[in-house]
Amino acid sequence: MPIDQQLIDTLKENSVVVIGAPYDENSTYMLGPAEAPPKIREALHCGSANLCSEDGCDLGNEALFKDLGDMAFIPSQPPLVEIEGMVDQLLEKKARVLLLGGDHAVTPAVLRAYHRQYGQVNILQFDAHPDLYEVFEGNRNSHACPFARIMEEGLAKRLVQVGIRTMTPHQKEQAERFGVEVLPMKSWAPAMVPEFDGPLYISFDMDALDPAFAPGVSHHEPGGLSTRDVLSVIQDIGAPVIGADIVEFNPLRDTSGMTAMVAAKLLKELASSMVNGLSARGQ
Repeated sequence: MPIDQQLIDTLKENSVVVIGAPYDENSTYMLGPAEAPPKIREALHCGSANLCSEDGCDLGNEALFKDLGDMAFIPSQPPLVEIEGMVDQLLEKKARVLLLGGDHAVTPAVLRAYHRQYGQVNILQFDAHPDLYEVFEGNRNSHACPFARIMEEGLAKRLVQVGIRTMTPHQKEQAERFGVEVLPMKSWAPAMVPEFDGPLYISFDMDALDPAFAPGVSHHEPGGLSTRDVLSVIQDIGAPVIGADIVEFNPLRDTSGMTAMVAAKLLKELASSMVNGLSARGQ
């Protein structure tokens, strides 16, 4: 499902647009997340479910909800640069972007575009890993490093991390250096998530969930969030959600299709939050 440029040209202000970024070349351990976007769509439109979120928003009949398809990268352009350019184009249309990765290395590209439109934004990161390495295996663009890049570049007003359960000494130092608010799983309660003052971007790494709920990820890390934990947090957010990504779903490890359905569920709830939230432009 390639990107529909004609559909982009007709977008209304505050449209919530889904785009796929099938790119995972900065993954470690194993590839596979590049295959995620069509699998999430397949689950989203599966006959066993529907397009209604839990608050009753029917995305199938919502004029502001548009799925633009997946990016097709060209050899002459670095994919991360293409992703940034695509998000720039959509934000110029005053749309809100819900990006399907791909690995987590795509997130800085998205947030660079958001920074040009909104300035510094609040970020809520769901993840088993802090992703704050200065460099990992010689690669500063590794999917283990995106939030180090985001914080170094001053893209975030505030970064809150939920679900963390693999904090290394180096990443602890990085979190302290950048003032990251880490909510570790060992003391987790949904009420710990703070209120946000101003526009919010949500970055959701599927391995934030316990593997019992989402086995289709490259890095299994037991002891994570339940699906209901996550939905409760998303549904209780009071700040305007201006953008989001769902990353690190690896269909190669999703033999039952369960993780694809969970990702589709998250897509519906995030999209509903974005559709129903008040406009943050100018705040």
